[in-house]
Amino acid sequence: MALTPRSSRVVAARRLLRRRHRDEAGLFLAEGPPGVREALAAGSVVELFTDGRGGDLVGAATAAGVPVRLGSEAALAALTETVTPQGIVAVSRHLHIELSDMVADRPRLVAVLAGVADPGNAGTVLRTADAAGADAVVFGRGGVDPYNGKCVRASAGSLFHVDLVRDVEATAAVAALRDDGLTVLAADAHGDTDLGQLARSGGLAGRTAWIFGSEAHGLPPEVADLATARVRVPMYGRAESLNLAAAAAVCLYASAQALDRGAPRDIDRAV
Repeated sequence: MALTPRSSRVVAARRLLRRRHRDEAGLFLAEGPPGVREALAAGSVVELFTDGRGGDLVGAATAAGVPVRLGSEAALAALTETVTPQGIVAVSRHLHIELSDMVADRPRLVAVLAGVADPGNAGTVLRTADAAGADAVVFGRGGVDPYNGKCVRASAGSLFHVDLVRDVEATAAVAALRDDGLTVLAADAHGDTDLGQLARSGGLAGRTAWIFGSEAHGLPPEVADLATARVRVPMYGRAESLNLAAAAAVCLYASAQALDRGAPRDIDRAV
């Protein structure tokens, strides 16, 4: 029989919608085909729930020895936070690594989120960082949890592609990256360094960490003060500024081009 919202397995998984329970269990939920597919590819899935949809993913989970639970539509809806559930949810192990391990891997391009509280923005920056070939994304303490459901969905699977550092002081992360030789750039709408000029002068050609702050409050001063430069994206039209996700895309892609991250993927594979 199909599981219901009151079934013990569903109740246990539903607890993972709260950060406290995610931290206690070391698990989180990945909802929808993109997230489930990448979670399976990463080998991090410990349990899969389906209401009968996602046949290819169910087959892949079964082949990998992952327990598959058939639930009613109501049971799957209980595990999601979306208006229109997609009928498939994976329970995945946490993926983050220690800051010291990330630094030891000698990353060339890193995004640091300092005080970013909006999970949709954070997930989009994570997705953009992945697309631009970044090696790691740091989620500073006091900001959004990368395993928040909205953040996971907004990342569209990219959560499983890059090194992830979580719940560290942004100042400590920036200091560690600077000590390892990375140029640290703070994205700041009022910065005194123009992104275009910086790129043309070769200022993005080396290993770089970008710091992105809250859209509402900007960068914490103690973090921005550690940056090598505060960089603004030039405005050619009449808009006052870009939102966080758009600004991050411009900055990260400028660095990706300067670093020559190799040939881009074929368009039909990237869509």
